[in-house]
Order: sequence, then structure tokens, then C-alpha cells
Amino acid sequence: MSSSFAGILQRRNQKQLSSGSTLLALTAFSSYVFLLNLAPVYGSGPSHIFHGYGVALVAAAGWFLKDYIQKLSGRRAIFLIPVLAFWVPTIQYFLLQQSSQLGNPTGPLITEAIAYYPFLLLSVACAGKLMQSGLNLERHGDLISEHAPLLASYFVYSAGDHFAKAFISRFIGVAFFFSRTGFQVLIATLYSVVIPSKLLVLAIPSIIFSFTSNVHMPLGRTTAGVDSALQTEGFALVARQDSTTGYISVLDNLEDGFRVMRCDHSLLGGQWNKVHHNYNPDVKDPIYAVFTMLEAVRLVETAQGEPRVDANSKALVIGLGVGTTPAALISHGIETTVVEIDPVVHNFALRYFDLPAEHIAAIEDATNFVERAQKAPEPAQYDYIVHDVFTGGAEPVELFTIEFLQGLDALLKPDGVIAINFAGDVSQYPAALTVRTIQAVFPSCRIFREAESNDHTADFTNMVIFCKKSSAKPLRFRKPVRADYLNSKFRENYLIPKHELDPSVFMAVKGGKPVLRASETGRLHKWQDQGALEHWHIMRKVLPDAVWENW
Repeated sequence: MSSSFAGILQRRNQKQLSSGSTLLALTAFSSYVFLLNLAPVYGSGPSHIFHGYGVALVAAAGWFLKDYIQKLSGRRAIFLIPVLAFWVPTIQYFLLQQSSQLGNPTGPLITEAIAYYPFLLLSVACAGKLMQSGLNLERHGDLISEHAPLLASYFVYSAGDHFAKAFISRFIGVAFFFSRTGFQVLIATLYSVVIPSKLLVLAIPSIIFSFTSNVHMPLGRTTAGVDSALQTEGFALVARQDSTTGYISVLDNLEDGFRVMRCDHSLLGGQWNKVHHNYNPDVKDPIYAVFTMLEAVRLVETAQGEPRVDANSKALVIGLGVGTTPAALISHGIETTVVEIDPVVHNFALRYFDLPAEHIAAIEDATNFVERAQKAPEPAQYDYIVHDVFTGGAEPVELFTIEFLQGLDALLKPDGVIAINFAGDVSQYPAALTVRTIQAVFPSCRIFREAESNDHTADFTNMVIFCKKSSAKPLRFRKPVRADYLNSKFRENYLIPKHELDPSVFMAVKGGKPVLRASETGRLHKWQDQGALEHWHIMRKVLPDAVWENW
């Protein structure tokens, strides 16, 4: 009899342990997914600023209040978890609509505090109690019975977090339930399977709203809803899809006649579609002058002071965007290789921005491409390299380290030219560190900004840094001929860089490291957050609030 009772008790403990572990893993998954759903409205950088701290504090509170919560709810708190999971996307939706009033970074914090933290508190409290009961360590004393389940819970949560990031990066965007909002519905469904609850009837209004009116859901009805909301602001949705680098969409401006590609709370670029009926450039005009400036890499004279010849030339473009620069290089007859980490960006550039199919596409991380290219039996050598990787409101700092730039230097021909686009605040340390690192690799450089200084304290701008491998002669641009403009009036105005920056501006910024190394990129995280916040405010002036909120 005692043996049978012990067996029953053991099975019960195993079930509790299994349920607690599953709840913790789902909670870790839900944390990362909630963050993903903040990014299109607040940007991936600002959304992260308080997330880790907030989750840690609330999870700790949930653990230490688990007995109180169980007592207060009469052990029924666990049945509210799947209900709250279904309500999270709805509450988040309405709070995201208030982003302009909430501001940034306070908006993400307030949204998490209202839409996610109560759910997180309850989930950790109930999961922690199940873990503690399942392990059943009371016979080993209070110290072990309390702290061993805590450590086990932390391990399970951390494993769930790592799995969530790996799984989502691999499968996001391939189906509805693997979209960022679809993941929220999937997680809530899994919670309801683990915790069958009669209270799920309370989630019906949220479920109905999610599948009929939440425009963030990538369904036919909701996509029509987002298009309707955007059209009231003078925009039309062309396409949208979740992907590895963020939420990607293509939008048409119906009044001014331009098309843009969006990644989270940033624009990867755009083109003018509405032009005079007699105006037909070979490559569509970009909406930003910086993309035309990058094309000036062809105009840098050789070491002998002669014009470069496009025939038999090769170009490497790191970062695709909408494809304006590689399209121009291809139009000049240059064999062009494009390295783009996001397959959806590449697909959308081909389908919606007239990127010529006549290019070599490498859909992978640029660091992997450069490392592999250097190790090839016959490493490729390029006449031109264009480095243009700004996305999501922040620069991927690993692509500005001295190690990565030295890799690009190895792929550049002795008389080759590189153009590097950097977006940031000219007066701040990251811009100075970047310029110093570039100059440590390439001895002859000139720096141009996209537009004149606004004379404000914050001076966030696009810069293009043109460099040669040789410092024998100063870097000079030849005078353009008509063929350089590709029948474009826009290029006639913006092809030649105009607003040159004195490198001493960056040398005057004191402190910090002389160059950026791969092992030290973490030092720039706080600066990245600051730059991303500046970029967020700029983007809110470029497109209306409702366009960013109704993604």
C-alpha cells in the first residue's frame, strides 16, 4: 500500500515538475516574442533598453510571491495564465496605438508594465510553485528546498530563452503562426493545452478581436484593415513579411509618388515612382541623396590620376536595402556581388524595386562571407566595395570593427576604392571611433555628409567615407560625364558629394579606444541605444505616427 502511494506521489511530482518546466519555457518564449512585437513601433534598440531589467525584477517578484499568490487565489491563479496569454496581443495593440503620446523609451516600458508584466508575474509564480512541489526537497532542509528549485527554474528559463531566439531566427515569417503576432497566438494556445481552464471563455473577445481587427496579424482580413488605415494617411501597403532582421514591408506614398521599404522602425531606402511622362532614368531615383553619393565610388581617380574603366570591373556591395546602388553599378556594366543577410529584403528588392537579376547574390552574414572569401583558393578581388548596412535604427557594430574592415581591405584591389555609409551623430564618440577605425585600415580617405549641418547639439546624419588603399596621391573625383548620370536629373544634382567634413572633427572627440575591435563592441551598446532613440524621432517626422503604428 505504501509502495503504491509512493508511486502515485512520484508520478504527481513528475507531472508538476514537467508542467512547471513547460510553463517556464513558454514564459521565456513569450518574453522574446513580446519584444519582437514592440520593435516595429519603437525600434529594436529602444525596445531592449528596459526589457531585460524589467523581466528580471518581475520574474524575481513572481518567484518570491508565489506562496502569497497561491494563497490569495485559492490555488486558482494558474487557470488565469492562458486567459492572460490570449489578452496580451490585444492589450499590446491598443497601447502601441498610443506610441506618439507615450514617447520613447517610456512607451516600451509602459506597454510592458500593462500588457506583459502581470502575465509574467503570474506565470513565474505558478511555474515556480510547481517546480518547488515537483522537486519535493523539504526533507533536505529549508535552504536546499527553496534555492535548488530557484536555480532549476533559472536554468529552464535560460534554456527556453536561448531556444526561442534560435528557433525564431530560423523560422520567423514562414507561416502565420511563425509571424511575430502569430507566435503570440501559438504561445497562448500552448498555455491552454498545458493548463486546461474553464476560464478560457474570458479570452473569447480577445481571440475574436485578434483574428478580425488586430492589423498586426498577417491575415487577409487584417491586412485589408492595415491597408485601409494606411490609406487614410496617404499610403498603401504593397507587401509585408516578418523576417530575420525585423518586420519588413513595402509602402507606396499615394500623394507624392514614392515607394519605400521598411524594417521595423526604420527605412532601408526608397524610390520615386511618380515622375514626368518624358522622364525615364535608367535606374529609378532614390528618395535619399546618400544612395546616389555612394555611386560616386566609380568617380574616384586611379593612382595615375586617370578615369576608371567600368568594363571588366567588379563591385562588392555589403547591405542591399532597396538596391539602388547595386542597380546603378550593374547599369554601368560592372559585375556586382551583393551580400545581404535578410532573404526577404533581397526578394522585395527584386520584386518591388527593380533590382536587376544580373547580380551575384550572397544571402548570408557579411562577416561569414568576408571570412570565406579570404580563404578561397583564389580570393575574389574587387575594384569597388560599397559598405551600406544601416538598419533598424542602429549600425551593426561588428561590421565596423578593424578586423572586418581589414577583411574588406584584403578583398580590394591595390588601386580599388571603398565607400562606407555611416549613420550617426557626428559629435558623438561612436562616429569618431568609426572614422578612426576606418582610417587605421585605409590611409587615404575623404568624408562627406548627406546634407549641411543643422547647427543643433544633436547632429544625426548619413556620412559617406570614401577611401583608397594607397596614400600615394590624394583621393580625387573626376568630373562626371553624361553617361554617369544614367539619364537622371537627381544624379546630376547629388552624384558628386558636396558637404565635406574635416577629419579633425572626429579626432577632437576625446576618450575611448583608438579603434574598434571585435572583442570590444559591447562598449558601444549604450551609444547605440542613444543613436536609435535619435533615429526614432527622425523617422516619426519622415512618416506619420499611424503608418509606424499600423504595421
